[in-house]
Amino acid sequence: MAHTTDSPRPGGEQPAPWLLEVQNLTKSFGGLRAVDHCSFRVERGTITGLIGPNGAGKTTVFNLITGFIAPDSGRIVLDGQDIGRMRPDQIFARGLCRTFQIPREHGTMSVLENLLLVPPNQAGEHWWRALCGGRQLRNEEAHNLAKAREVLEYLQLTHVQNEYAGNLSGGQKKLLELGRTLMADPKIILLDEPAAGVNRTLLQSIVSNIRYLSRERGITFLLIEHDMNMVMSLCDPVIVMSEGRKLAEGKPEIVRNDKAVLEAYLGGQYATAEG
Repeated sequence: MAHTTDSPRPGGEQPAPWLLEVQNLTKSFGGLRAVDHCSFRVERGTITGLIGPNGAGKTTVFNLITGFIAPDSGRIVLDGQDIGRMRPDQIFARGLCRTFQIPREHGTMSVLENLLLVPPNQAGEHWWRALCGGRQLRNEEAHNLAKAREVLEYLQLTHVQNEYAGNLSGGQKKLLELGRTLMADPKIILLDEPAAGVNRTLLQSIVSNIRYLSRERGITFLLIEHDMNMVMSLCDPVIVMSEGRKLAEGKPEIVRNDKAVLEAYLGGQYATAEG
C-alpha cells in the first residue's frame, strides 16, 4: 500500500492544515431542510468523529461530500479544490473514498476479485489496450494482484480471499469495504458507521486498522458512528450535528462533558458515570 503524503504546492507554498472543508452547505428534500448551512473542517492526518441523533443530517452530508447528491448551496473543498459539483468517480479519482453503513460488496464475486475491481483506469477496461497492451497489461495485473494480497494480509482476510464476498460475516464485509478503499491509495476515507453490526472481536480489528492507517500511512478519516465508546477512544476531534447544523466541536473529553451534547445525544450515559 502506498504511503499517503502531502507535497508542497507549486512555488513552495505549504498545503493548508485541513484536507476537507465544508462551507455553509445546505440541502433540502421537498420541505425538509436536511442540511442547514453546515460548516466544518477536517484536518490532515486526524480521525474525526461526526456524531448526532438519527435525522441530524450526517449521512446526507456524506452523500453531498462524495457527490451522490448535489448541494443546494455551499462549497465542499478537498485539498484546495472545489468538488461540490463533481461526479462521484471524479471525487474518487482525487483521493476521497467512502464506505457504507450497509456494505455494498459484489456478493457473487470473490473477496480477491472485489479488491481487483477497484484500481481506476486499468488497461483491461479498454478493448484496444486489452488486445494490444501485452507486457503493460501483464505488469499492471501483477501489480494489482500483489497489492490486493498485501491488503488482504494486512486486514487478516487472506483465508477468505477465494470466498464469495456475499458469504462473509458482517464484520468481515466491513473489513472488505475498508480494503477496497485502500486499493485506491486514498487521501481521506469517510466511514459510515463502521461498528454497526460488528462483533467486538472484529470491531477491535477495525479500530486497530484505522489507527494504524492514520498513524503510519497518513490517511485522514471522517467517520459517522453511534458507538460512543468507540468515538470517544478513537476520534479527535469530534463534531456534533443537530438539525442539519454543527452544534459542537472539540476534543472528545470536552464534547463528552458538554451539557447540551450529554442531554441530547449521549443520553446521559457519561453524565451518570461521572455524577
